Amino acid sequence: MTYENIINVTEADFEYEVLSYSRNVPVVVDFWAPWCQPCKILSPTLEKLTRDASGAFRLAKVDIDQNPNLALMFNVRSIPTVKAFSQGQVVGEFLGAQPEQRIKEFILKIKPPSQLDLELEKANSLLSAHQWDQAEKIFLSILDQNPDSDPALRGLAKTLLAQGKADQVFKVIPRIKSIRDQSQVQVLIPLAQAIQAYHQDILPEQNDLDSAFNQCIRLVLKGNYPAALDGLIDLLKLDKHYRSDLARKVFLSIIDLIGEGNPTARQYRSELASVLF
Repeated sequence: MTYENIINVTEADFEYEVLSYSRNVPVVVDFWAPWCQPCKILSPTLEKLTRDASGAFRLAKVDIDQNPNLALMFNVRSIPTVKAFSQGQVVGEFLGAQPEQRIKEFILKIKPPSQLDLELEKANSLLSAHQWDQAEKIFLSILDQNPDSDPALRGLAKTLLAQGKADQVFKVIPRIKSIRDQSQVQVLIPLAQAIQAYHQDILPEQNDLDSAFNQCIRLVLKGNYPAALDGLIDLLKLDKHYRSDLARKVFLSIIDLIGEGNPTARQYRSELASVLF
């Protein structure tokens, strides 16, 4: 008998069926093998609890003989190993066959994503799609409910910068408390400073390189990132350390704004390396 919340998962679909799925509903992954006797004891209990839960979580079964790379990826050293995933991350685990009550307690500790988590995921998706104004609205909504959400503050800083609102960026950044989020947002500061100086009409205009740099900032404000990056590449070919590495730093700000996973960002990062090194 099959059940929609009990599935077999392979290396080919693990990312979708477990990691992506867990962003909405927790997923319990049972790493097992046909020859494993304790697995034969544990699996029926897991399946019973999954049916009883009526969709509160999904059970994904991974045969490690057929999917050895998943066992390596998640450091499965013995079986059965059970790992719980939420928001694409491991949030709990246990080893070996366990009594039903202990497994129930384990499952109860797995919290589904909150509404704010789902809103944050949506905002970040809009951010990746460069739908800046829509992403900004959701980040602001999240911050209305949780003013100390560092991921939302970091996302808001990006959306503001992409819309040329440099002054507001510098009001958001100091609110970020976590070291991780602070370090990630630092790369945006050179571009924010350049845009702020452009709006104040105080960017240097002493030579042709300054004029070229100013044109790059104008292109950024128009949302034409490839043209801005092309202009910075041309500038760096003439002066690798233009104004104390300002061009390189702004270049990296734009890459971060586009998104590191974006193919355009990867292409231009490679071009930057070829120019500088």
